[in-house]
Amino acid sequence: MTATIKPLTLYGGVLGPNPAKVSLVLNTLSIPHEAVYVPYTDIKGPEYTKLNPNGRLPTLEDLNNGIKLWESGAIIEYLVEKYDPEFNLSYEPGTEEYYLCKQWLHFQMSGQGPYFGQAVWFMSLHPEKIESCIARYINEIKRVSAVLDKHLSTHQWLVGNKMTYADLSFLPWQEFAFEKVTPRFFAAKTEFPHVQRWIEEMSAVPGVKKVLDEKKVKNREIYGERADRPM
Repeated sequence: MTATIKPLTLYGGVLGPNPAKVSLVLNTLSIPHEAVYVPYTDIKGPEYTKLNPNGRLPTLEDLNNGIKLWESGAIIEYLVEKYDPEFNLSYEPGTEEYYLCKQWLHFQMSGQGPYFGQAVWFMSLHPEKIESCIARYINEIKRVSAVLDKHLSTHQWLVGNKMTYADLSFLPWQEFAFEKVTPRFFAAKTEFPHVQRWIEEMSAVPGVKKVLDEKKVKNREIYGERADRPM
């Protein structure tokens, strides 16, 4: 990545699974960028919704060409197409692997993120405890984890012979679920050992470790001791 690139701006930084997965791609590809942390109380306000009319995080602003993007999956596809010319986290367009990466990213966006997010909502944010709703989404965590575990039992990575943006897109929610969401329900790390191995291998990559470490620090600043405890 050349030094002439103006830093990109990532609204949301490493806080929350969706900003974090974009941050993972930015850091792993060594793309110059800066994080802007927008309080959740402000994301529906007039200033932020000028950037993102949906009022959600993340949003990416590329000062090199004026492009502003929201939706984490779209941002990731943009980053690898624009800033991964050597295909370090992707594959050459037109190859089978190129399309398989898109397949897994879309599964993450539609199958993992929304269901894992609903589990967290009903466990900790919904005004009343509805056990049937919690059970439904915990079962979805199991289902998605089982899909991943079966594939990873015969593959080191989701696509091809290297870590790609497809792998990284799953990491924030999967790691959070195994550490914070599932412990009171089932032993995810032993029930899905291939997923746990995959999480550990990704987490050891320097760019990935940097993001995960920063995320822990930020969460402790906000949530104190609660940040280190299961839900």
